[in-house]
Amino acid sequence: MKTAFRSRFANALPFWLSLGLIPLAAIATVKGGWWFMLLPSYAWYMTTILDVLVGLNTENPDTDTPESQLFWYRAITIIWFPLQAVTIFGAIWYATRSDLSGLELLGLFWGLGIASGTIGIVYAHELMHQKTALERWLGDLLMTSTLYGHFRSEHLLVHHSWVATPRDLVSARYNQGFWHFFWRVLTLGPKSAWQAETRKLARAGRKPWDRSNPFWRYGALQLAMLVLAFAVGGWLGIALFCWQALVAVWQLELTNYVEHYGLTRKHFGDGRYEHVQPRHSWNSSHRVTNWLMINLQRHSDQHYKPDRRFPLLQTYDEDEAPQLPHGYPLMATVALVPSVWRRWMNPRVRAWRRKFYPDITDWTAYNRGENPMPRNAL
Repeated sequence: MKTAFRSRFANALPFWLSLGLIPLAAIATVKGGWWFMLLPSYAWYMTTILDVLVGLNTENPDTDTPESQLFWYRAITIIWFPLQAVTIFGAIWYATRSDLSGLELLGLFWGLGIASGTIGIVYAHELMHQKTALERWLGDLLMTSTLYGHFRSEHLLVHHSWVATPRDLVSARYNQGFWHFFWRVLTLGPKSAWQAETRKLARAGRKPWDRSNPFWRYGALQLAMLVLAFAVGGWLGIALFCWQALVAVWQLELTNYVEHYGLTRKHFGDGRYEHVQPRHSWNSSHRVTNWLMINLQRHSDQHYKPDRRFPLLQTYDEDEAPQLPHGYPLMATVALVPSVWRRWMNPRVRAWRRKFYPDITDWTAYNRGENPMPRNAL
C-alpha cells in the first residue's frame, strides 16, 4: 500500500532509536560488572519484544519523494561515526586506566562490538550505497573502525551482482551452519574482495597496485584506527579495539547469514543465472527492528534499488518475497544454534523451493554450491 511520505523530524525520530545505545555504553563503561548487558538487551531483546507489541508495518512510501524531504532521516547515519568513535575510544581510554577485571573488559567491549555491529555496520551499508563523497567516506570510516574495510568491495562488486550464486560467499547454503559459514567468510572474504577489485582494474588496463585500488584506503584507515587505539590505551587498547571489531564483524555476518539463507537463483546452464528477484532475500516487516536497522529488513527492495534511501525502501508480500517469522535480531540469535536454526528454517526453504521453482527436482548442486561460477563474474 502506497502512502504519502512524512518528512518532519517527528516522523523520522523512530529511526534515531540507535542513539539510546550511547548513554547505555557510557553507563556500562563506568559501572563495569554485568552492566555491559544493557547493550544487547536494548539492541536485541527490547526491540524484539516491542516488535511483538507494535506489530508489522507494510506501508510503502512514495519512491518519488525528493531528497530534500529526507534530511532528518539521513542525519542519523551521518552523525553516527563521530558518536561511535568517541564512544569506543573514550571507553578504551577509561577502561585502560580503571580497575576493571579482565572479564569485565571482555564483557564491556563485547557489548560495544554489539553496538558497532548492529548499528555502525548497518549505517555503513546505507552510506556506501550512496553517491556523495561524504557519505561514502563515512561508510569507509565505519567499516575500518571494525577492521573490515574490504567489505565495501566485496559487497558492491560481488554480493549485489552475484547474490544467491556460488560466487557470493555471504549467500549461505541450505543446511550450512552459521559457524561454518562465519569461518568461511572470514578466511575467504578478503581474498574475494581483492580479486574483484584487481579484476575490475585489469578490465580498465590498470595494475593491481594502482592508486585507485580502494585497498590502499582501507589499509591506511585501519592502520590509523590501530594507532589511535594504541595512543589512547597502549597495547591493551589495541587488544580491546580488535575485540570489539571482531564482535562487530560477527554481528554483520550473522545478519548476512540470515538475509539469504538457502535461497538460490536458478541456473540455466553454462554459468548463466536468472536475474535477481525479490524472492532471493528474506524479509521482515516488523516495525521496531526496522526502525533500529533503518529498514535493512526490507532487503529485497534494497537489492532491487541499492542506492534507494532507507526511508523509501519498499516491502513485498509473501507472493513475491519470503518473509521471516521475526526480525533479524531474534533470527540471528537462533542462527547461533545450528540445529535449532535448521529445524526452524529448513522447512521454510523447502516451501520456498516448491512455490517458486516447482520444476527443479534435484537440488543437490545448489545445496553443495557445485553449480558453476557465473559468467563474467569479478
